[in-house]
Amino acid sequence: MEARARILITGLVQGVFFRREMTELATRLGISGWVRNLPDGKVEALAEGERARLDELIRFCHVGPREAIRESSEDSGSRNEKAGSISKVSTRKIGVVF
Repeated sequence: MEARARILITGLVQGVFFRREMTELATRLGISGWVRNLPDGKVEALAEGERARLDELIRFCHVGPREAIRESSEDSGSRNEKAGSISKVSTRKIGVVF
């Protein structure tokens, strides 16, 4: 079943390859979406894909890359929303599209 999740990650998560590793994992899992740095130091992502694969991506966000010092990861719980509406055209201002 397709699902969507909005994820916020806090802590030392910028400048430690968090977006790159998250993008690489999402690509391997067949998940689409985007990830970006926020001005307040958080990393935000919106991802869509098969529920089990999305859960794996969210588990990664609770750990992160080796260099990260993650304080918290928040999944908005939107995995019940209808997936399939992420528009890559509307993500031009986003850091990384996957």
